Amino acid sequence: MFQPSESKTLQSVAPLAVRMRPNTIDDFAGQEHFVGDGKLLRRMLEGGAISSLIFYGPPGCGKTTLARIIANHTNAIFEVLSAPAAGVKELRQVLDTAKDRLITSGRRTVLFIDEIHRFNRSQQDVLLDDVENGIVTLIGATTENPFFSVNSPLISRSTVFTFEPLRVEHIKSLLLRAITDEKNGLGKMPLSVQSEGLDFLSEICDGDARKALTALEVAVLSKQKHTKKGETVEISLEDIKESIQRKSVQYDGSGDTHYDLASALQKSMRGSDPDATIYWLARMIAGGEDLRFIARRIVICAAEDVGNADPTATILAASAMQIAEFVGFPEAQLPLAQAAIYIACAPKSNACAKAIWGAVADVQSGRTIPVPAHLRDAHYKSAAKLGHGIGYQYPHDSPNGFIAQDYTGQALPRRYYEPKNIGREKLVAEYLQKLRNQVEQLRQTPP
Repeated sequence: MFQPSESKTLQSVAPLAVRMRPNTIDDFAGQEHFVGDGKLLRRMLEGGAISSLIFYGPPGCGKTTLARIIANHTNAIFEVLSAPAAGVKELRQVLDTAKDRLITSGRRTVLFIDEIHRFNRSQQDVLLDDVENGIVTLIGATTENPFFSVNSPLISRSTVFTFEPLRVEHIKSLLLRAITDEKNGLGKMPLSVQSEGLDFLSEICDGDARKALTALEVAVLSKQKHTKKGETVEISLEDIKESIQRKSVQYDGSGDTHYDLASALQKSMRGSDPDATIYWLARMIAGGEDLRFIARRIVICAAEDVGNADPTATILAASAMQIAEFVGFPEAQLPLAQAAIYIACAPKSNACAKAIWGAVADVQSGRTIPVPAHLRDAHYKSAAKLGHGIGYQYPHDSPNGFIAQDYTGQALPRRYYEPKNIGREKLVAEYLQKLRNQVEQLRQTPP
């Protein structure tokens, strides 16, 4: 822990985003769903019943800040470890110190572990006993789904809180507070920030308070150098845009964002919403997703959700996949977008998907049907001696290309393919019914 004089010095040179961290729960912005009046975490704080916690959410939404507030509120020592930089040795040192502190002074320790998902299983297991016995109050922060990235025993000993990106009004309030705060913010200097610039920054930061405050500080400090002493530092919309440069799109190519966006893309195509489809596709492209992964999702959706209602969808998706891989990004976005929009606008049927899902389930769970003798391969010598192919009727010998005959040898458990009354499948359904009528007529005709 730093001495008071050291903490004061470090605070004075810290970035604006660090200096503006609130110290009380009432000053904390956002996450009203669990810190608002009467909500769970506030009730836990007010009742002094803070257990170990897992904070799950995107960067810049207040996970570290809230952990510090909890430590202040409970008068606990606040210890910080960064999972990527700490090993078992460092972890055990903190836990041993916390135990000695609790025994000698009775003072508790809040152990904040940033990016706790970066700890491997053995490192997380080191925490279990001391967390369960109350030696430390663990607060783990993660940007990845803790139910996948944190050990189940540690999850069971903790309460998980899901953080949401801060809303635009939250960000703007924080920016205005930073502009006027004379102690920790920019309030000591004569400063004027164009309202359009604040609106733009509040929107473009995607709910990341750290990103917004950093961009504001960059804009102010860079402009201050070119402003005479005593004059007002004027920050325009263009100054704000320059300070944030190109927007960084948060994207984890192997974690939640990867699968959540893929799910949103496919569900939007399935739901026949071309605008949502193209937005989620753009998110994946801007985030640097592998084009083959995107193309696979589009092809799968074409086959699963459109199927024979519009077979062109699968053909177009397959072509888009080949073209995209051939040309690469950025041009690959064009065929991918074309295919995705076509699928979104196509009539929908999952009849083909349901047919294969049902058949595979029956094959795996029931007794398999042997291939009837007349359907078996008869192209090799002596096949006829085994009775293979005998009695098979070639459908093209009929003028209409159809001959009623048995293709399973016994009754199937159910009818697998049930075409929907939509798109081209409507025609397929009518044709199949016509063939079934012919079969029924033959059955009823006396020999």
